[in-house]
Amino acid sequence: MNQSPTTPTLYTQAGSNPSPNISIVIPTLNESHTIKEFIQWCHEGLKKANVTGQILIIDSSTDDTPNIALAAGAEVLRVQKKGLGRAYIDSIPFIRGEFVIMGDADLTYDFRELEPFIAAFKTGAQYVMGSRFKGSIEDGSMPALHRYFGTPLTTWILNTIYSSKFSDIHCGMRGITLDALKKINLTSQSWEYASEMVLKAARMKLTIQEVPVAFYKDREGRVSHHKRMGWLSPWIAGWINLKVMLIYAPDKLLFWPGAIIATAGIIVCSSLAHGSLTLAGITFNLYWMLLGITAATLGYSCMQIAAFASLSHRLNTKVTSFLTKVWTYNRGIIGAALLTISGISCLSPFALNYITNNFKLYTISNLALFGLLLVILGFQTFSATILLELIHRTNHEK
Repeated sequence: MNQSPTTPTLYTQAGSNPSPNISIVIPTLNESHTIKEFIQWCHEGLKKANVTGQILIIDSSTDDTPNIALAAGAEVLRVQKKGLGRAYIDSIPFIRGEFVIMGDADLTYDFRELEPFIAAFKTGAQYVMGSRFKGSIEDGSMPALHRYFGTPLTTWILNTIYSSKFSDIHCGMRGITLDALKKINLTSQSWEYASEMVLKAARMKLTIQEVPVAFYKDREGRVSHHKRMGWLSPWIAGWINLKVMLIYAPDKLLFWPGAIIATAGIIVCSSLAHGSLTLAGITFNLYWMLLGITAATLGYSCMQIAAFASLSHRLNTKVTSFLTKVWTYNRGIIGAALLTISGISCLSPFALNYITNNFKLYTISNLALFGLLLVILGFQTFSATILLELIHRTNHEK
C-alpha cells in the first residue's frame, strides 16, 4: 500500500460500521512514528463519549503509515499527495458519519477528549472550532512567534474582516456536520483550507461554537511538517492563509470604502460643475474637480468589484439576492445610457467651442469635466452590467 493510486482508493477491514455517529477524518503523510497510538486515542475518545465512529485516514505516505493505520482499526483512503485541503476534499464521498471531527495524527491534539465536540453538536452546532488558547498549551509545543504574534494577528484580521469572534483560527482540531462541510464547498488545496473553512462558516452564518482543546509538543523523534519543509514554511503557511482571507472578502473590504469615496467624489464634482466654490475661506477649484473625478471613478470601481465578488462566491445570500433583483440587465443598460447621454450633453458646448476655435484648447470648463465623469461612469456601468449578467448566467448553469 506504499504507492499512491491515481484515484482515491479506500481500504477497510471487515465489520466497519455502516452508519457511525462520528467520522474522525485525518490526513497523514509519513506518520508511522505516531499513527498507532493516535488511532488508539481515537478509539478511547469514541468509547469515552459513548458514540460509534469511523476513523478515516486520508494518506499519501511513502512509509508504513497506511498499513499500521489499517491494522490498528482505521479505514485508509489512499490519495496522491496534493495538500491538506485536497485530502479533505477527496475524503467527502467516503465520510459516513453525520458529524466530522478533523485534526492531525501527530499526537499534538488530544483525541481522547472528544466529548466537548459531541456536546456542541448535540446542542445544534454546525461548526465546532477547537481553541488552544481557551484550553491548554504545553510548554514547547508552540513557537513564541506563533503563539504571541502570528496566530493572534491572523485571528484578529479574520475576526475584523468577517465580524467573527474566534480565538484561535489555526487550531487543527475542529468539527463540522457533514451537511455543512458539503455546503462550504472547500476549494483550497493546501494549508489555506483552514482559513477557508473558518471564514466560510462565519459568512454562511453557520451555528458556531468554540471548545477548549489541549495542545501538546511533538513526540520525541518526530519532526513536524513545518520543520521538514524548512524555516520559511510557517511564513508561507501564514501568507497563503492571509491570501484566502482576502480573496473571499473583497465585497466587505471594498464596497463600503468604495461607496464612501465615490459619494464624496460625486458630491465634489456636482458642487463644482458650474464653477469654483469658496467655503470657509477655502476655494475649491478645477484641481478639486479632478480629485473628485478620480475619487468617484476609483470608488465606483471598488463597488463593482465587490458586486462581482459577492456573486462569484455567493457566501452572502442577502447581497446576492439584492444584486440579482436590483442590478438587472435592463436597468444597468438604461442607467449606462442615461449617464452617457447626460455626460455628452455636458461635454457638447466644450466640444463645439473646441471645433470652432480651429481645434485649439485655451481652457476647459468644470461642466465639461463633469460631463467626462458621467461618460466614464456610464461606460463603467455598461461594462459592469455585462459582466454581472455573465456571472448570473454562469451561476444559473451551475
